[in-house]
Amino acid sequence: MADVSESSHGGDPHEGNQWSGVHRGPLRTGEWVRLVDGKGRRHNFCLEPGKRFFSNKGHLEHDELIGREEGFTVTSSGGGQYLVFRPLLSEFVISMPRGAAVIYPKDSAQIVAMADIFPGAHVVEAGVGSGALTCSLLRAVGPGGRVTSYERREEFAEVARRNVGQFFGLDEHGQGHPAWTLRLGDLADELPASGERADRVILDMLAPWECLEATAAALRPGGIVCAYVATTTQLSRFVETVRVHGGFTEPTAWESLVRDWHVEGLAVRPGHSMIGHTAFLVTARRMAPGERAPLKKRRPAPGAYGPDYLGPRPPEAATEPLED
Repeated sequence: MADVSESSHGGDPHEGNQWSGVHRGPLRTGEWVRLVDGKGRRHNFCLEPGKRFFSNKGHLEHDELIGREEGFTVTSSGGGQYLVFRPLLSEFVISMPRGAAVIYPKDSAQIVAMADIFPGAHVVEAGVGSGALTCSLLRAVGPGGRVTSYERREEFAEVARRNVGQFFGLDEHGQGHPAWTLRLGDLADELPASGERADRVILDMLAPWECLEATAAALRPGGIVCAYVATTTQLSRFVETVRVHGGFTEPTAWESLVRDWHVEGLAVRPGHSMIGHTAFLVTARRMAPGERAPLKKRRPAPGAYGPDYLGPRPPEAATEPLED
């Protein structure tokens, strides 16, 4: 196991709470801005004195933006108009540099809400990807909480470290968010060895069921495990593994779909694009040591655990029919 980053406390002299990732006041050198043109095309870049932003509508001087309050319109040398704001977290993660695919804001929001991420919590994350979910977790737990991220691939860890540092900034010692620890290694091996206890465990990986034993050992009673999986086969394998384990409540599985709407006078209709399936989410709560949740009282669907099913088989899926 190797610690990639473990930050210390610090502050930003320009504002009261650097670690929210929100900046106030005039735009400053080193900050990122988001430009949106009349067709909705978006551009993100870091403000640097003496530099220019170029597009098919000419150029803009960075110096024209530095020192102004966000929320203004600027015109390029070619006559293009752009709206200028600092990027929101939901906008930042969509445009951030990627090592692995990012967790979309609609799923991050579901994880923060349905896994009940709270200020001061200790959240363990397996599979840091590009750091998108990490940013949402850090904002939710605050500087008084902790997020410990495990990542197997060093190149992904490095991309995440840069992205999280870009969004939240660094203190005067060059250290990042004080609540974040990023470790190289496999959660299934490293979390038990650490002896840490966690309030929440988020599993964003190809085979989250491989980490269930380590998760169960680390979670406090009443804690929540949340898995983020892309396919129905992963979904089935994880849910059934949770059931067979017996130390969790009945898992809940769902997905979220987001559809925009066109609203213009009497022309009110669904938009032409939507964010459809990105992943499935599964949550379950940890039982107290030695306790097991009651068995389901309803029969499984006909054929659900038939001869073609080769996965984990929960007790209620016995060959004998369940009693009403």
